[in-house]
Order: sequence, then structure tokens, then C-alpha cells
Amino acid sequence: MSGFPEVRPRRLRSSAAVRRLVAETTIEPRQLILPMFVREGAREPIAISSMPGVYQHTRDTARKAVAEAAALGLGGVMLFGVPTSKDAVGSGAVDPDGILNVAIRDAVAEAGDDLLVMSDLCLDEFTDHGHCGVLDAQGRVDNDATLEIYAEMGVAQASAGAHVVGPSGMMDGQVGVIRTALDGAGFQETVILAYAVKYASAFYGPFREAVDSSLQGDRKTYQQDPANARDAIREVDLDIAEGADIVMVKPALAYLDIIRQVRDHVTVPVAAYNISGEYAMVEAAAANGWIDRERAILETLNSIRRAGADTILTYWAAEAAQLLVRR
Repeated sequence: MSGFPEVRPRRLRSSAAVRRLVAETTIEPRQLILPMFVREGAREPIAISSMPGVYQHTRDTARKAVAEAAALGLGGVMLFGVPTSKDAVGSGAVDPDGILNVAIRDAVAEAGDDLLVMSDLCLDEFTDHGHCGVLDAQGRVDNDATLEIYAEMGVAQASAGAHVVGPSGMMDGQVGVIRTALDGAGFQETVILAYAVKYASAFYGPFREAVDSSLQGDRKTYQQDPANARDAIREVDLDIAEGADIVMVKPALAYLDIIRQVRDHVTVPVAAYNISGEYAMVEAAAANGWIDRERAILETLNSIRRAGADTILTYWAAEAAQLLVRR
């Protein structure tokens, strides 16, 4: 047919230069946050078998990783502590000399204000039963007793220098009590990145290895049901009303629809956590030669940004920043 087709969308895909010009979604290092695990008493980094390339850091290697993250222009690091001892109430979480608070001080001393130092605010790494809160006499997670510890934990982390605290335990009212405690202790400038939407996911498995989790059973009584979407919006609204500065959806890939719904619903920044199981799937497939690893990394991150996340927590943060420069 003469003159057909009249519309040729392929013109805008004809070269790398054209594709860069018209790209709708972009990823920048400043939008990426690197989760890091710091192990108490470690003399050398310990490889996490289910997450190739990810380690439990020593204090020294953690400082080096923080310096690298700052040099790469990443948005921040999210710190998790791996203590040598645990108890029923997670007392190591509020100890100023506990591994997480020490790691926060190390990171701030290394990077200053060139990098946001963020800290996970949850008890699961510190309790001998592995739950995100303290237990009552019947072995159930006691929401309100846990809130008292979260408030103390928030102040301990801010005192150590954390720019951002990330309450992730999914206790009702957690953001409100942490905000009140921070403000009362003079930390009005400390940002709360709320894990507002956190599903009870099968994709957390490798993370459990990363933090030496003691969990037996599951967290279905406080993390969200994967079948529910409206519940996510309800949780987000509650956290913002209580003082959350940023809200997060976790996991990311199986919940891209939730990221989009949250982004369309709120005016605060939205983060998403590209979690351990998502990382492990790509790494395993690449190790078997089934996919192009570097392309898969960037495609994964693009999908999360395209869904509406302003910021992504990802174990590929440092590598992705370097890939973006080379692309």
C-alpha cells in the first residue's frame, strides 16, 4: 500500500542516542539506597550464600562500603545489625554500644552529610525468637509493649547520628510513637522512612540468612496479606497521619501495582525495597547463563521506577550506579 504506514514509532527507537533522548523513565544514583549488614565482632566479611556478592560486613569493611557509596553519589545506606547475642526483648537494639548503633556512628563519621545514613528500626535481628516485637504470655507479638521499645530504639539511633530511621516492624502506631519520642528528645530533623506497606512474602528467605534470623513460624499476624491492596492504602494513610516523611512498599517486584497505587494516592516521596529474594532470583538465573545479568539488573530497577517509586533500596545500588555511568 502506497504511503502506508503513515505513523512510524520505530523512528524513536532507531539509535541509542534517540532512545536516551525520549526515555520516559530514568534511574540516577541519588535514587538508590544500599542495604548493608554489619556483624558484631566479625574479623573479615562473611559471604551470604543465598545472595552472591552480598556480605555481612566487619566494621572496617562497612566503613569502606559507606565511603564508596558516597563517592558513587548514592542516596544513602540502610544499616542492619547482626549481633552476637540475642534475648527475648531485643535489648541490643537500644544499647548505645550495640552493633547497629555503633555501625551508625561509624557510617556518619565516614560520610558525614555527603550520604544519608539510614537505620532499620525493628527488633527481629535482636530477639532470640526472631519476631519484630516482644511476646506476651501466650507467645503472641505484643503490639503496645513493642511500641515502647521502638520509641527508645528511635532515640538511640538518632543519638548515634542516623539521618533517617526506618520502622519496619508493622506494629500499629509505630510511626506516631517514634515521631513523638524523636521530637521529645530534640531530634525534630530526623526523617522517618516508614515501611508502611510490608507484605508477608515468600521472597524474604535470603534476608533471614543475612541477619542470622532466629524466627520460627511466620509474621502473618502483623505483616500484610499478599491478597490485599486496599489495606496498603489504609496503612499508608495512617503512617502519614502519624508523621511519616517517606513511605515504602516492600517487596517491590510482586507488588508493582501497589507501588503505583501508593504513588498515585500520596504526595510524600515513595520508596520501594527490591528485596533479597528478588536479588537472588536474578543472580541465580544469571549464574546459570539463562539471562543477561547486567541488562536484567537495570530492567528490574527500571520497572520499579516506572511503577512510581522515587527511591529504591537495592543490593545492586553500588553496581547499578557504575552501570549507569557506562551505559
